[in-house]
Parts: sequence; structure tokens; C-alpha cells
Amino acid sequence: MKLVLDSGGVSALAGHRARLAELRRRDLWPPLVPAVVLTEALTGNHRRDFHANRLLGMCQVKPVDEPLARQAAVLRTNTGTAGTISATDAIVVALAGTVRDANVLTSDPADLSALAAESEGTIAITAV
Repeated sequence: MKLVLDSGGVSALAGHRARLAELRRRDLWPPLVPAVVLTEALTGNHRRDFHANRLLGMCQVKPVDEPLARQAAVLRTNTGTAGTISATDAIVVALAGTVRDANVLTSDPADLSALAAESEGTIAITAV
């Protein structure tokens, strides 16, 4: 299983050593994080972002290329509620769909579950 984080997942894990140790013990580390998530997870203030930046340094931050963005657009549109689901969430699920047995850690399980239901891959959604 491969762990994928959205901004809520990054926030939930940043600075929580016990949770990180548990994920490592379960062989779910390092997680994937689409680069666009950094826009939501960070403030640009190095002091306020210290824990998140430290966590992100241990993650596999993946670029968002055109094919991934197009897949995210398809997922978002296919939910029928594209106007209420963020593009970032759609990109997170699209990235999760590129790996086998993905598990997305999120603070927004409803939207990500709707997106995952439109994906061809097996994607578990876990609320933080």
C-alpha cells in the first residue's frame, strides 16, 4: 500500500513523531505528495512552516504534469459536483490512481471519496 497526502494529511502529520513512527513501522513511508498540495499546506513563513517543511523533506513530492492534471479534471467532472470539489483534491486522487493500492490521508474524506469512486484504481480514503 502507498500513502498519499493532501494538505490535511500534511498538517495532521507535521510535528507528530509518534504517528510518523507508526507509518514507518507499517511500511507506509515515504508518502507521495503532489507539489500543488504545498500551496495549501504552507504559508511561506519558515517559522510557521517548520514542521510541515520538515515532514515534506521526508516525502516524495511529485510534480503535476499535463497528463495528471487532465486526469484530475476528468475525475472532478465525473463526480457531478465539480463546482464544489477543489482542483487540488482532484490532483491528489489522480496521483493516487497512478500507484497500486493507494491510501489517501485527508481531512476531507467526502470529496476525496467521491473522486476515488471515479478512479480506475483501488484508492482507500482515510480521515485524519
